Amino acid sequence: MLEQRGMTGKQLAARIGISETQMSLFRSGKVRGVRFTTLSAMCAALECRPGDLLDYDFAEADLPKGDGA
Repeated sequence: MLEQRGMTGKQLAARIGISETQMSLFRSGKVRGVRFTTLSAMCAALECRPGDLLDYDFAEADLPKGDGA
């Protein structure tokens, strides 16, 4: 998405107010979570939707443990 917008990760990080390290971790898929405000800011700056930035592969460990009640 950055390439499509002619922007670098460093430029996006500066524009939305996060560190370059956080941007690098997000881009590499090494973050365990992202705040909705950060995701919203990324989408606004890149003129995209969250699904354009995120992907998900099913993992059984993501399901809650227990009886579900």
